[in-house]
Amino acid sequence: MIALVQRVARASVSVGGVEIGAIERGLLVFVCAEPLDDEVAADKLVAKLLKLRIFSDDTGKMNRSVIDVAGGLLIVSQFTLAADVSGGNRPSFTGAAGPELGRRLYERVIATARAAHAHIAPVACGEFGADMQVSLVNDGPVTIPLRIT
Repeated sequence: MIALVQRVARASVSVGGVEIGAIERGLLVFVCAEPLDDEVAADKLVAKLLKLRIFSDDTGKMNRSVIDVAGGLLIVSQFTLAADVSGGNRPSFTGAAGPELGRRLYERVIATARAAHAHIAPVACGEFGADMQVSLVNDGPVTIPLRIT
């Protein structure tokens, strides 16, 4: 699975002008399933997200996780993370999982994150396959690409 993780002061996602998910301090996570991914990869991604130490401690060093700071999670599907532009200027998305697998694994990531983290802070999400508008205030800025196999 591919993820792009952004440490945010706040973030929200809207569909058709209606806000469907929002968090304050936490992680905005764009998620893309690849054809060989499975539920194990989805669970590993969530485990990595929850333990990723990218929040500052009292000395300013990135040493705290989203759990440590009781931060929210906003999880948004984004198949374009699998874009391949090596063959020209128009991206190919053949590296992304098909819609059925992509939806199933995206929903697994959300369910696993909610089971592990919703008692600590909000876990919000986008809408799979929708044309979404994402707003964010990147804190740092901190943006981390992840690939989980």
